Amino acid sequence: RYVMVTTNCLTGEANYWEEKQSEKRVIDIVRASSSLPFVCPIAYVDGIPMLDGGIVDSIPLMRARRDGFTNNVVVLTRNRGYRKKIQGTKVPPFIYRKYPALRAAINRRSVVYNAQLELVERLEEAGEITVIRPQRPITVDRIERDIRKLTELYEEGYACAAQLEFAR
Repeated sequence: RYVMVTTNCLTGEANYWEEKQSEKRVIDIVRASSSLPFVCPIAYVDGIPMLDGGIVDSIPLMRARRDGFTNNVVVLTRNRGYRKKIQGTKVPPFIYRKYPALRAAINRRSVVYNAQLELVERLEEAGEITVIRPQRPITVDRIERDIRKLTELYEEGYACAAQLEFAR
């Protein structure tokens, strides 16, 4: 199964999608699931305005568990102990003015993400999930162009995965 997550701009909630029939609909969902707020235009799936699912469910582990999956592997882009800074600013009302639930979701994103990281670390310590993550703080920016830095990060991730028991 391949499940994609988007943020519904009308409700401020996560929508989960599986599409196997329509190529156009798959493209719409992929576009929406990767449309970053403030950077990309709002995308539409079935006429509903959507943005990146990471706004409300950055680590959809609980969705996987609710779906009955018990052997979960979580791939993180930050080292253990990393937490997002809690943003002190609010999205101004004139930005996404038609979507107050979306603004609220964006405003609480850091808190939700940090709570998801806490859950991941608890479940990892309990042996209930496997986590792949960088071992040290990363030096790669979100829009990194330095091929050497990107290659080093890729190789570190590959080495971390290769060390896991199930990878052998």
